[in-house]
Amino acid sequence: MPDQPSPDIELLRAAYAAFNARDLDAALATMAPDVAWPKAFVGGVARGHQEVRAYWTQQWSEIDPRVEPTAFHPEGDGRILVHVRQIVRDLGGAVVAEGTVGHRFTVESGLIRAMEVCSLPPTVG
Repeated sequence: MPDQPSPDIELLRAAYAAFNARDLDAALATMAPDVAWPKAFVGGVARGHQEVRAYWTQQWSEIDPRVEPTAFHPEGDGRILVHVRQIVRDLGGAVVAEGTVGHRFTVESGLIRAMEVCSLPPTVG
């Protein structure tokens, strides 16, 4: 029987899909009510659904980011490191940033408790 993705990885896939679809309600439904979310675009941390909604609404009024997870690495204790292909465009469609970043999630009781942007470990090869 092939390995089935864990419920936590399926939760993260749903969160990325909702973000890319700009479906705020579906994205927030994947998060704990007191989620801690980095405001990578402006600095600081958004805490809770209301602050995350306000941050993303502001962000999407200025840029068009797309984030596609390419690999999931469970780290234990509810932490999962996700390799993410990120493309940021201005509202006219021009690419302003592109690359691979790390997102480290903490998942508790089936909901995202926290996310941080982090460096990815160097590839071994």
